[in-house]
Amino acid sequence: MSEQDNKTTLEMPTTYDPKSAEQKWYKTWMEKGYFRAGQHPEAEPFTIVIPPPNVTGMLHIGHALDFTLQDIIIRAKRMQGYDALWLPGADHAGIATQTKVEQKLREEGLTRYDLGREKFLEKVWEWKDLYLDNIHNQWEKIGFSLDYSRERFTLDEGLSKAVREVFVKLYKKGLIYRGKRIINWDPAARTALSDIEVEYKEVNGNLYHLQYPLKDGSGFITVATTRPETMLGDTAVAVHPEDERYKQMIGKTLVLPIIGREIPVIADDYVDKDFGSGAVKITPAHDPNDFEVGQRHQLPQITVMDETGTMNAEAGKYQGLDRSDCRKQIVADLKEQGVLIRIEEHVHQVGHSERSGVVVEPYLSTQWFVEMKPLAAKAIEAQKAGNGVNFVPDRFERTYLHWIENVRDWCISRQLWWGHRIPAWYDEETGEVIVSAEDPTTLPEYAGRKLKQDEDVLDTWFSSALWPFSTLGWPEQTEDLKRYYPTNVLVTGYDIIYFWVSRMIFTALEFTEEIPFKDVLMHGLVRDADGRKMSKSLGNGVDPLDVIEQYGTDAMRYMISTSSTPGQDLRFRWERVEQARNFANKIWNASRFALMNLEGVTAADIDITGDLSTVDRWILHRLNETSRDITRLIDAYEFGETGRLLYNFIWDDLCDWYIEFAKLSLYGDNAEAKKKTQSVLAYVLDRTLRMIHPFMPFISEEIWQHLPHEGETITLAAWPAYDPAFEDKGAVAEMNLLIDVIRAVRNIRAEVNVPMSKKIELLIKPGDQAVLDIINRNGEYVRRFCNTSEFDAGLEFTAPDKAMTSIVSGAELYLPLAGLLDIAQEISRLEKELQHLNSEVERVEKKLSNQGFVAKAPAKVIEEEKAKQADYSDKRAKVIARIEELKG
Repeated sequence: MSEQDNKTTLEMPTTYDPKSAEQKWYKTWMEKGYFRAGQHPEAEPFTIVIPPPNVTGMLHIGHALDFTLQDIIIRAKRMQGYDALWLPGADHAGIATQTKVEQKLREEGLTRYDLGREKFLEKVWEWKDLYLDNIHNQWEKIGFSLDYSRERFTLDEGLSKAVREVFVKLYKKGLIYRGKRIINWDPAARTALSDIEVEYKEVNGNLYHLQYPLKDGSGFITVATTRPETMLGDTAVAVHPEDERYKQMIGKTLVLPIIGREIPVIADDYVDKDFGSGAVKITPAHDPNDFEVGQRHQLPQITVMDETGTMNAEAGKYQGLDRSDCRKQIVADLKEQGVLIRIEEHVHQVGHSERSGVVVEPYLSTQWFVEMKPLAAKAIEAQKAGNGVNFVPDRFERTYLHWIENVRDWCISRQLWWGHRIPAWYDEETGEVIVSAEDPTTLPEYAGRKLKQDEDVLDTWFSSALWPFSTLGWPEQTEDLKRYYPTNVLVTGYDIIYFWVSRMIFTALEFTEEIPFKDVLMHGLVRDADGRKMSKSLGNGVDPLDVIEQYGTDAMRYMISTSSTPGQDLRFRWERVEQARNFANKIWNASRFALMNLEGVTAADIDITGDLSTVDRWILHRLNETSRDITRLIDAYEFGETGRLLYNFIWDDLCDWYIEFAKLSLYGDNAEAKKKTQSVLAYVLDRTLRMIHPFMPFISEEIWQHLPHEGETITLAAWPAYDPAFEDKGAVAEMNLLIDVIRAVRNIRAEVNVPMSKKIELLIKPGDQAVLDIINRNGEYVRRFCNTSEFDAGLEFTAPDKAMTSIVSGAELYLPLAGLLDIAQEISRLEKELQHLNSEVERVEKKLSNQGFVAKAPAKVIEEEKAKQADYSDKRAKVIARIEELKG
């Protein structure tokens, strides 16, 4: 038993101070090693590997959402007795990190080439250490229960070994190859880009209509382009083979304006004969679709610009011009030649580099690729056979399958220095390519040969695709890999389902023969209050640390997690954070009240068996019901609905009703009743704090440590399990009646402006003896919470002439208010109530008369609707009778 058992409210401050509690408890949790997995080998494992944040800066509010959802899951599972591992780590983020460091160097008037590769990488490692420390600080501030003893980095030694192993195995299977293809090229960073690093922006541009003359002088073909500078690399004009306009021209020769190059007219199904002129210029070295057409027709590939976006020797007189300057000059020259027949304004989507911001160039380049079709086939087969991943929401399975069924080969090389260097060496004398997991220059069989390693590094996504199993020790068969893999759930945004989620699945199936995670929970983006995407340009971003500074960690965690619905974007609203802070304060104040009345009570004193009051039995039923539903909802990742249930139970059931009712026993003279209520109050508050703990870890720990309890920390306290013994529908029925009566009386007081401090006379006419017995058993509560001077209940009452009336399920209430009641006003009020009851009766009757509904609805639902019909009809009859009495 803890020494905390006998602490009293004197040690619990009037107001909750988030900063001191957060700093104190996170330090304690870390020092005690509560989050370290593997301490209970007999327990069933449950694993989440964190989506590794990039070491490029501070975490944003989207990260806070993503990681908080994971922390809620892992904390709940840890409390449910699982050997819960939440494995942290970070991504080296290739181009993103290198770009940041190069920007910093430019401020000093330097480039990476001034430093050289080795010195530059030293600078990047310094950057990584600094920003990983920042990430650690943020993780700590938000209270994440990570197992730092297993932390990984995508460039650490173990993950580097895994990357080389995968590269070599895929190469030996013929699934990695080196070839010349069109890729996304960043002319500023001078590297290939992945699709996810290309941002498409709407641009106001132009569509240039050009006439290409036939060599034989018999006419011309009109083509249109948004990029006239690329015409210098045209090697054909294509038309549809069935286009009657051009059938006689297929096979003829055109003369390329300005350059004078002769190019053929070819026929290809790629061309849409109904779009524009039905003819398209083919530039194989500068357009991915044109590249494919060129491959089919063995067309030359003419690259007209270099890696910086500057026109090269193939551009003729335009050599040395920047691509944008070349466009201006070539448009002027085309006009002068008379072949530019029309320019029209054209709004279109243009790819920009996410990192440098420049327009991305489709560029023919020699790169390393992964052949995707064979790898994708395994993933498709597993998914369609029911052995794949469970997507939440399930609609994302269609998105995943659509992409992976139409996947193209993956360009995995990047012209960077920061990253996993490609494990390929070239013999400078023979040209032989040696791909090896080990450096061949250190191996005796290659002694004396002049070998040079490939300068490029791998796409960041190549190493992160191995994350679920490489972090656990693969390719070694480690104990962690055997115990914690496959993982249980991946939590991530829907925007990277193609680029990361799918790649993890097919690499896992290829190298471990298992799916990497059972569930994939897709959440949306965090947008601003107006629904706009957060961005630096709009200035509408939110720093999680700013929210924490103002409202505390628990308020931020509760707001973002319970505002989320799987797969949907959420809007960040400061007023919702304030509401969450107010909720935390409500919990604090309720707990302080409880502790004032638990002085001297220890964990051993808590006894919730034996005779309990209706109110005590009711709150235990509601606690039990809530814990059952919360467990189910967390398992279903329905955090918004979880938050609603927790809020309603704590604010309404516990604080507004149970604690108020409990005061009668706590302040009364019946020692035995007081003792029972103290036990129930301590028990319910303890279990409530356990349920709220995954969402609000700091305030729940701070309060729990003041309560009578067993154990060191709430983080390891057992999760409140559902117990059928607490089911008590009788207590629920009694409390529902009492609450209805009290609310009805309070509503009447409000209508006639009679304050709660003024005593009133209350008469209750129950509908039957059972209701009368409930009223009589709980008369003390009615007197106290209705504040009556006189209170009576009986089956034979005649309604007083001058009284306010309310009809609740099972009883009629009368408040004789001589001198205060306006009879006409009361009749008007009852007539409005009658209108409402008429519409409810009509609605239920219409539903029950609908044969389609009756045929399809479950029997339970039909019975519920019939019960509503009877209840509304009974209330309506009583209201009609009362109106007639008052009118008489």
